[in-house]
Amino acid sequence: MTDDAATDVIRVEVADRVAVVTLDRPAQRNALNRALQRRIPQAIEALDADDEVDVIILTGADPAFCAGVDLKELGAGASNDLVLPKDARGPLPPHTKPVIGAINGVAITGGFELALACDFLVASERAHFADTHARVGVMPGWGLTVLLPQAVGVRRAREMSTTGNFIDAETALAWGLVNHVVAHEDLMTTCRGLALDIVSNDQDGVRQMLDTYQRTSLTTAAEGWAIEAEVSRAWASTRLDPTQIEARRQAIVARGRRQV
Repeated sequence: MTDDAATDVIRVEVADRVAVVTLDRPAQRNALNRALQRRIPQAIEALDADDEVDVIILTGADPAFCAGVDLKELGAGASNDLVLPKDARGPLPPHTKPVIGAINGVAITGGFELALACDFLVASERAHFADTHARVGVMPGWGLTVLLPQAVGVRRAREMSTTGNFIDAETALAWGLVNHVVAHEDLMTTCRGLALDIVSNDQDGVRQMLDTYQRTSLTTAAEGWAIEAEVSRAWASTRLDPTQIEARRQAIVARGRRQV
């Protein structure tokens, strides 16, 4: 079977406006062979265009999230060129809907970059993270040297990349790499709960927020202030619906009472 025919390397399930994309090569620790490199962006692009989906959760079939590029495939003579187009930024295509990374096990090198491409991360207690590019003798091409310093700071990023050492889930939480660490059996329940919180919001607003974060992350702080002001003015003049403000205010108050 050619990698183009290997369409079973991911599983996609949709329920309650939440899609779960599962990397499904567990025997290979979900290593990124060429088939998986193709299928991930295809699945994200399709779900981003699906009117029945508001949030995407990306995870791996146990015991790993993703062990990185399939070195066995490379060792067998496959090209080491990534399948992605040369102008692509990272392993995920441009998307308007939140992608939550449910990190159920190791996320290594290319798999680490895949995790970093998500909008935020929730980690199982079994999660571990490592950048082993320098150990393998390859260079990152999916944004690690941009996204990792944003997450943990440049000095910690340099340490991870130059040592190749693993950090565990609790260290990842302390460093700001992940938002939450939960018991392994609670990982998907926690991610679904966060996804449903997102679903309960105004989806145009959620997507505009993500777009604004994306735009401001790619520029200077001064330009970021200007971008946010521009977006805020445009939203107020074209998208703000005063008739819905009171209903939304009441919903916020009720939700706050439940959460505080």
